[in-house]
Amino acid sequence: MPQTRTRSERFERGLKTRREVLGSEYVDKSLAQADDFSWAMQELTTEWCWDGTWNRPGLDRRSRSILNLGMIAALGKANEFKIHVRGALNNGVTKDELKEIFIQIGTYCGVPAALESFRLAKEVFKEMNLD
Repeated sequence: MPQTRTRSERFERGLKTRREVLGSEYVDKSLAQADDFSWAMQELTTEWCWDGTWNRPGLDRRSRSILNLGMIAALGKANEFKIHVRGALNNGVTKDELKEIFIQIGTYCGVPAALESFRLAKEVFKEMNLD
């Protein structure tokens, strides 16, 4: 029996932010691909990350994007990194600033992490016709 897909107020607020940062196409695809097994994770991510964290008043979205790039690079999560490069660009981070962020990643996370950051960002630039 299919699980009920709840959409609380927190979910709807988080969904709005998630779409604004990552783009509706990506978010809608993620939600559409969720099945009974994985829906709970979509719900948690949207409510906790995108409403509970991204919608807090203490940091702007641009700052949150910069933080995410460093943390995700350190974790070596390529798919999430690419998604957040796109989000950073949507939040006003420039290509020149990305370059500096990736150099800083190299200093604190290691050269392989920085090289991977540059490589993945170039893939995103190509997808977004920014190369």
